[in-house]
Amino acid sequence: METARVRRSSEFRQAEIVQAVVALAAECSPADITTARIAGAMALTQGAIFRHFPTKEAIWLAVAEWIEETLLGAIEEASLSSGAPLEQLQAMFRAHVGFAVAYPGAPRLIFHELQQPGDSAVKRRIRGLLGSYRGTLLQILKGARERGVVAHEVDVEHAATLFIGAIQGLVMQSMLAGGMRGVEESAQGVFGVFLSGIAGGQR
Repeated sequence: METARVRRSSEFRQAEIVQAVVALAAECSPADITTARIAGAMALTQGAIFRHFPTKEAIWLAVAEWIEETLLGAIEEASLSSGAPLEQLQAMFRAHVGFAVAYPGAPRLIFHELQQPGDSAVKRRIRGLLGSYRGTLLQILKGARERGVVAHEVDVEHAATLFIGAIQGLVMQSMLAGGMRGVEESAQGVFGVFLSGIAGGQR
């Protein structure tokens, strides 16, 4: 029983460390986030951080796992919110933008990691996240085309790239503007333009 309590306590502290990293990434460049900075934000010592994670890479991997689980969970829930493909796409678009608004440090961490040279477990995890996301998106787009609510000539691979790129563009512009204010309102208009492009004369 004591071992179970210790494990739960460690898992709770690990979750706190992950959230501290996500919060710090919203305020500064992920490149500037050190274990000392994490410890300072949590009023802990670096030794306390390393009692729960053996290396800094292990922390980053845990952060990537949390982003994957949280974002994909939101996307999956949105995709199941309706049986109509275009409504599913809109729900997914809103869910992704909502995730970025709620956790502005998460997209910063994703962009930062993908820009790093070489390969790593963290980068592979993020690529896996993007691959799963794209797979769900392609499935819905193909279904929409088969049901005739998307123009037959639409290339779903390109449409998926445009969908994800539109969200990334919104997030990037918000970062440059210094905050996420107004991004959800802008997202409605951007999704409308995307929808017009793929629907053609079908709507």
